[in-house]
Amino acid sequence: MTNRRKFLQTVAALPSLSLAGCGWRLAEVRANAQTSVPRDQLYIYTWTQYTDKQLLQTFSTQTGMKALADVYDSNDVMLARLQAGGGGAYSIIYPSDYMVQKMVDKALLIEIDHERLIGLDNLLPRFQNPTYDLNNRYSVPFNWGTTGLVYNSEILKDAPEDWDYLWQNQQQLKNRMTLLNDVREVIGAVLRMLGYSYNSQDENQIKQAYEKLKALKPLITDFDTETWPNQMLAGDLVLAMCYSADAIRVSKENPKLKYVIPRSGSSLWTDTIVIPKTCPNLDGAYAWINFILQPEISAQISQRLNIATPNRYAFEQLPIDIQSNADLFPSESILEKCERITPLGKIEEIYERYWTELTSD
Repeated sequence: MTNRRKFLQTVAALPSLSLAGCGWRLAEVRANAQTSVPRDQLYIYTWTQYTDKQLLQTFSTQTGMKALADVYDSNDVMLARLQAGGGGAYSIIYPSDYMVQKMVDKALLIEIDHERLIGLDNLLPRFQNPTYDLNNRYSVPFNWGTTGLVYNSEILKDAPEDWDYLWQNQQQLKNRMTLLNDVREVIGAVLRMLGYSYNSQDENQIKQAYEKLKALKPLITDFDTETWPNQMLAGDLVLAMCYSADAIRVSKENPKLKYVIPRSGSSLWTDTIVIPKTCPNLDGAYAWINFILQPEISAQISQRLNIATPNRYAFEQLPIDIQSNADLFPSESILEKCERITPLGKIEEIYERYWTELTSD
């Protein structure tokens, strides 16, 4: 899955940068992590929006260990780096749910010793035995969310209720909407609209979704996960398919930008914390996981970085206005209609073939 939940383009080659529009500053970002890591240092490989200076400093204050973060903008980039031997310095990595399965299959992860964890039972029940990693053998959930549509409510008076809104309002949306640059999300959403599973393995169903998208293609500005927030804020777009975490951030910039989860259903995703087999600082890795499992730390992260915590005691510590934010914490009735994206093996080649045809026309 490409460019997962990336809000603004981050250039990993820079030693540090400020994203003032997001209201946070990434701390120490090292593009070329050392292969020999001192025991008092912990290198983390994570998504662009999942760390900041305050988080790393608090960990250092608690443990006396210096934490440094490298960032990536897609699961595929992360996996490719690890498989190419470029991840030897990392003791902690943040893959998405379906990628945990792939990494386990490729024998890239250490099985987590639960005896060394403090607070794993703080997690909400749905995150304690997830389908992508039974009994949390290899991963600990960090953040979760949904995929949906963000729209300009000042221009589009009628809120989108389902994915078919894109086809029913073509004149209003022409050249003013974007879809994610993500094969499984985009084709999956249309499959769901057609009454099928996000994870369909039926080539005929996948082809039907492709044909619907092909008809819409001339009206789409771009397949984009990176730059749509700035375009939306500038008024160049009126609608974008996006991840909930990004929608929440952009709506803080402009409250007229609203997020909806289509009624036919969407994807439910979780980003996790894992320990790679090449981990050079195992004690540090467990120290980091236990740090994140602390309810007060998890609550601070959720509030400061606008992400949904899977920690039930952290949730209880959040202000009422955040607890009741349906974009961040959707109701059970909505979540019941959402599916997790799962690896499909050889079937994914069918998705990729149609995606190539769709995006290269």
